[in-house]
Amino acid sequence: MINIHELKSGDTVITNYGGEEREGKILQVDHEDKKVLVATDGNEYWYDLDNLLPIHLTEATLLKLQFHKEEAASSASGGSLYVRGPFSVRWFEAGHRPLLQLQYRDEVRSLNEPITLNELQNHYHGMTNFHLS
Repeated sequence: MINIHELKSGDTVITNYGGEEREGKILQVDHEDKKVLVATDGNEYWYDLDNLLPIHLTEATLLKLQFHKEEAASSASGGSLYVRGPFSVRWFEAGHRPLLQLQYRDEVRSLNEPITLNELQNHYHGMTNFHLS
């Protein structure tokens, strides 16, 4: 289950309605009622937190978000480097500390645990003032 405090408008999550899972974009978060308005396939619906799932951050997820893998930089300094404009994600092997390193210009955030797509979107927004979609 996702923590409501980790969700923001524009984040991408998986909705579960009647056993059917769909990717959707958060439009609004109601902290008082603990519900989230999500748009999926042109429809908008309020979901309880029990019906929302995170999207695990993977190489495929980064490529879908228009990051591209820098092969030369990846092999030279260890880990895999994914770049989108001035923002980069360096992904190290399991057991390495840090596991992930996010960089935007001169700001670097080192993370020791795997993160989800909505967490990456929140880091991206916090570092760039733009939403990652």
